[in-house]
Amino acid sequence: MERRRRRRYPVGIQTFSRLIREGYVYVDKTDLVWEMANEDSPFLFLARPRRFGKSLLASTLHSFFAGERELFRGLKADSLEWDWQQYPVLHFDLSSAKHLPVQGVIDELGRQLSKAEALYGRNSEETSPGMRLAGVVERAFHLTNKQVVIIVDEYDSPLLDVLHDDERLHDIREVLQEFYQRLKMLEPMIKCCFITGITKFSQLSIFSTINNLNNITMLPKYAALCGITEEELTSTLALDVALLAEANECTPEEMHRKLKERYDGYMFSEKAPEVYNPFSLFRAFSSQKVANYWFETGTPTFLVRQMQKFKTDITAMDSLEVPSFAFDQPTENMVDALPLLYQSGYLTIKDYNQSLETYTLGFPNQEVLMGYSQGLLPAYTGLMSSSVQMGFAAKFWCALQRADLDLALREMQAFLAGLPYVEGFKQKLEEVKNAEGFYEYTFYLIFNMLNVYARTQVKCSGGRIDMVVFMPTTTYVFELKMHESAQKALEQINEKGYALPYATDGRRVVKAGLHFSLDSRTLDEWVVEE
Repeated sequence: MERRRRRRYPVGIQTFSRLIREGYVYVDKTDLVWEMANEDSPFLFLARPRRFGKSLLASTLHSFFAGERELFRGLKADSLEWDWQQYPVLHFDLSSAKHLPVQGVIDELGRQLSKAEALYGRNSEETSPGMRLAGVVERAFHLTNKQVVIIVDEYDSPLLDVLHDDERLHDIREVLQEFYQRLKMLEPMIKCCFITGITKFSQLSIFSTINNLNNITMLPKYAALCGITEEELTSTLALDVALLAEANECTPEEMHRKLKERYDGYMFSEKAPEVYNPFSLFRAFSSQKVANYWFETGTPTFLVRQMQKFKTDITAMDSLEVPSFAFDQPTENMVDALPLLYQSGYLTIKDYNQSLETYTLGFPNQEVLMGYSQGLLPAYTGLMSSSVQMGFAAKFWCALQRADLDLALREMQAFLAGLPYVEGFKQKLEEVKNAEGFYEYTFYLIFNMLNVYARTQVKCSGGRIDMVVFMPTTTYVFELKMHESAQKALEQINEKGYALPYATDGRRVVKAGLHFSLDSRTLDEWVVEE
């Protein structure tokens, strides 16, 4: 039997020329690159979550403007009208400037500018990053007699980790503002200026006088610019889905469903198709395993800090109905953590109400929900995810799957009983004003980390249900009490009709009143009723 040629997946490959020349799997987005190159405004800004292909896009645009037509042979852009001239390209990657002090950011900008200065020269009077940028653009323009292309990838990397530090944020912002403010003056010499990032800092404070910056982040025609669409998965990547299915001993249809649940669901415009996370998808193809890859480096520190600063209700992220200004706003103008949660990819657009002009936001997929819960568990409860997963997790999940709630709650009781010896957990419990809410957070994060769909403070006609947990064959309705008995909690469920909304969806409905003891710091009593 002829040996099948190995497919090469671009995991960690962010250079377009290498990807094409070395035969990596490529999903053709070059028609959208052509669209960007033909925009009326030369100044373009795109925000996408981390690990979403922004750097590969920046590299593709670089090769496009550098006139490297041989790389585009057979791709969509090759059939479109373009002069394929070789424009001078200045390409900056500010991800190398993260975690640096102010002088370190200045030095890193200088290091990257020196590459262009080696080609086009430098004037000794140009001392600041902005002056050096202006000088090298002017010289490149006059030496080549062509307009200059400027690409700034991950522009916000130096800023994100100092969001909590007003003084450092101000100082680094001033350095970047001085760098960018020259761009407006240089507009006649600029063919295209493309800026990428995760977050949206105010154009006035960062990009200064660039008042014609075209933010293409939520434009429908660019919604699939970064990310893999359903159509691309079933056409360009159909063989890869089949190979992954074969390796995991399931059908391609079953594997498609698993990939969709785990990695799909991102929507970047109200009129856009959902897209898959490209990093996770290619990691799954490469490793031949469906797993959580986006969160291998953990939840970003800047996000956790901002959520704690704004006292974010971590259980209220399931289904938020908000106007666009609530989440698509400059990062430094935030009054809550919602913009960061959206811009960094933890929440996405799920629906749009045209008459009210409101968006419904929610978690995109299983990978994000599980990573969100696992990343926030230490910050909000003092527990490490490993302490949940070792021993307890499998037994608890299996009991729920078998609809044996009594066994599941005994496992939870035993698990929580050991937690007073976890110093972080003790400290968090002592800090909170509302112990019921603390256990609600703990339950919520543990359920979601185990990929069990849970919702808290669910509105219904009778009031708010503390928690509803959804399993394939059973829906669980929980009421949590600290100062009243488990029987009282169950009576509240029945009196207020908390279970009624779930009586007709085809699943068993199980009601449970729970009582937590402040003395023993565990679940000490429960009453269950179908």
